[in-house]
Parts: sequence; structure tokens; C-alpha cells
Amino acid sequence: MGFQFLEFEKPIAELEARIDQLRQTSGSDTVSLKDDINRLQRKRDSLTDAIFSKLSPVQIAQLARHPERPYTLDYVQRIFSDFEELHGDRMFGDDQAIVGGLARLADRPVLVIGHQKGREVQDKVRRNFGMPKPEGYRKAQRLMRTAARFRLPIITFIDTPGAYPGVDAEERGQSQAIAESLYLMARLPVPIICVVIGEGGSGGALAIGVGDRLLMLKYATYAVISPEGCAAILWKDSGKAEVAAEAMGITAPRLHELGLVDEIIPEPRGGAHRDFDTAATSVRTALLRHLEELSPQSTVGQPATEAATTDAALLARRLERVRGFGIYKEG
Repeated sequence: MGFQFLEFEKPIAELEARIDQLRQTSGSDTVSLKDDINRLQRKRDSLTDAIFSKLSPVQIAQLARHPERPYTLDYVQRIFSDFEELHGDRMFGDDQAIVGGLARLADRPVLVIGHQKGREVQDKVRRNFGMPKPEGYRKAQRLMRTAARFRLPIITFIDTPGAYPGVDAEERGQSQAIAESLYLMARLPVPIICVVIGEGGSGGALAIGVGDRLLMLKYATYAVISPEGCAAILWKDSGKAEVAAEAMGITAPRLHELGLVDEIIPEPRGGAHRDFDTAATSVRTALLRHLEELSPQSTVGQPATEAATTDAALLARRLERVRGFGIYKEG
């Protein structure tokens, strides 16, 4: 079958198993089961559409964490060319939970930064399960300043359970590093596009999430805390994660409805992990469109006085966008 199926996907997994069995049988010289295989494939696709059309928020959270989901470097490989990774924060070390570097998007130079999880056990440990430490955010800040110096648009990929909460990270100024990232991104005079590709968890995600546009894959999540963590705090029972996920509004459609997300990027049938190339094509298309919309606000090649005016307008729009977040009612 090739894919790891989640609990709610068991009916799909059973059909996949039957299709695989028929394919193996059909491999003999005397047996042809092409019609039966096609019929089961149509049934599988129909069932997948039916199941995925009514996913609950907690099920979408499970998809966002799927271990086979494409990560930042998977998208970089398929979307950008001439990627050159840059390392280190020039203060402590090189945090592998955040990757970044220079690249080209349709021959346009850009800076790419993103959270990176690991596939195998050793890689997961090396990348700290996608949970950055202060040196990771300081590396991101260094790269962002480089982008501003050379007037390069910045594209960030968000996919983390949250910033690492360990003692060593706190000793090196975790909260300060996140705050400095927020402050810096709010003031950078270049276009910034942020894409939530998996888990958007807490301040660890927000630290590279301040920009002019926020895009979100259909089965990604974005929240201040995980549903399990929220349930454990409010009800002392992580088993109530489903109730918490529903109340928190962590899904792309809900966040788009609230005006926090600018665009929901479609995923292949069954999720991005089923087809990396199709998912990357959708992300690339969205990035090109939004970058083109923001490009008239770029100051590349402008005289100094006009560049200063354009920078001020870009920052004013970004500030207005952030200040417009949230809905409330007068008591």
C-alpha cells in the first residue's frame, strides 16, 4: 500500500489492501483483473472523498502531524532551484530544527526559511523533532537581515509542535529569541509570505509567521497550543482533545473565516503525503501569485526616495493587517 493510514482511514486501508492483492494476482500470465481493480480504485477514491469531506478538527490535527507528510526541504527541492543552505547563528551553534538559505523561485532570488522535522530516528533527534531552540530563531533572524540587505523576498514554511521547552533552551533565552523574531519580521522592508504546511504550534510557529501574507495547506493546523495540551490544562484530561480542537478553531477553513489566513492551498486526495509533487505544485502556484501581487511593493531598482516611500507603505500595510486580527463583541 505504501502509506501509513490513520485510525479514521481504516476503510480506505482495507480497500487498498484488496487492490494490492488483485494487482499481485493479475500479474500472472493467465489472469487479468483490470476491470475489478479499476472498480475498486473508483470505490476507494469515492470513499476517500466522503471521509475527508467531514473530518473533525482533531482528525485534521492528526493529518497535520502525519509522519509521511512533506516537510520544508521536500518543498524546497520541488519548488525552488539553486537552493544554498546557510548555517549557524554566529552566537552558539547551528540548530537543525530550522533550515534556511538562498534560492530561486521561477528565476527570482528569494530567501527560504522553515522548520524541519526528521524521517528516521537519528534524523528526528538531530532535528529535535522540529522544535527549535534559541539558536534556531537567531539563525533565522540572521538570514532575514541578509534578505533585507539584498532586498530579497522572504518565504517561510511553518511546521512545528512548538519551540523546544527544555531547560537549556530557556537558559539561552528562548522567549527573548522568539520575541526578537516577531519584532524583526514586523519591521523588515521586504515582502514576506508565510506558509503553514503542517503543525503551526504556539510561539514556535509564530516566530517565523509574521508577514504580508499567510497561506495554509488544507489539512494543516495553526494554534497557540495543541488540542491535547489545551484539554490537559482546562479539563485535566488530554482525552478531551476533540472538544478542545473544536473550540480552538485550529483548522484552515475556520482561520480563513476569521480573517487570519489569506488563502487555503488545496491538497491532493487523501492529504499532501499521498502526492508530494502535486502538493508542491499547488504551493508553488500560490507563492508565485502572491509574490507577484506583492512585487509592485518591492523597492528593487527604485531611487532611494521612492524606495523609502515604498518600504513605509509595505510596513504600514503589514501593521494594519496584524492589527486587524481578531473578532470581538462589546459587552
